[in-house]
Amino acid sequence: MTKEKYNELSKEIVDACFHVHRELGPGLLGSVYEYALLTEFNLRSIKEINQLETILYYKGFNTGKY
Repeated sequence: MTKEKYNELSKEIVDACFHVHRELGPGLLGSVYEYALLTEFNLRSIKEINQLETILYYKGFNTGKY
C-alpha cells in the first residue's frame, strides 16, 4: 500500500469513527460501537477483520490469549 493510499484509508477510518460517535453518542458498551463501526465500514466498502485472537504481553508478562 502506498503512503497516499494509507493516508486516504486512515482518514476514511477516522471519519467513520466520528460518524459512529456522532450518531450514537457516549456511554454505550464497546460492543455496540464495534457493531456500528463494522456497519459503517461495510457502508464505505472498507474491508475489516474483527476480534482476532492474540497473545498479550504486558510489562514482560504473558497474560494469555485474547
